[in-house]
Amino acid sequence: MHAVRRSLLEAQARAAALPLHTVGLPAHCSNAVYQARLGSALDRLKAKLKITHIVFGDLFLADVKAYREAQMATLGLVPVFPLFGRDTQALARDMIAGGLRARLSCVDSEQLAPAFCGRHFDASLLDEIPASVDPCGEQGEFHTLVTDGPMFHEPLQVRPGARHVDGQFHFMDFMAA
Repeated sequence: MHAVRRSLLEAQARAAALPLHTVGLPAHCSNAVYQARLGSALDRLKAKLKITHIVFGDLFLADVKAYREAQMATLGLVPVFPLFGRDTQALARDMIAGGLRARLSCVDSEQLAPAFCGRHFDASLLDEIPASVDPCGEQGEFHTLVTDGPMFHEPLQVRPGARHVDGQFHFMDFMAA
């Protein structure tokens, strides 16, 4: 969905000094398979690490929040939504001002022009996106690859590769520089 290479995901985890626990999913995964695999992985982590809470970055989609709350309740985990309800205009600019660096890795061309794919997530991008596009991409308008921020010990060096199109979605294949 985000069109980010596994090697870059692993580099992000290293840069943030966080353990990485992945869940393998097939292409075009059904929600039932997603829920089953995620549930199994979280059950293993609950047993191994004794986790009781899980944090989500959802911003304002009440139906997605309710879905996550129901899914986590069946797993015995407490969902936490620290950003829910924040003004996304202010949040996007606060993230940039705080040192977050990212690139648009995927664009839904029905909501945002394909030319935005690969661009830096910065103030000029926020100034140029249409008013109908959420500045944090909360409605799936775009997805990003974070390359630096205060949580990273060192920035990721990436370069754009080939562009790919799958229906309405345009992807930028970023690679380690």
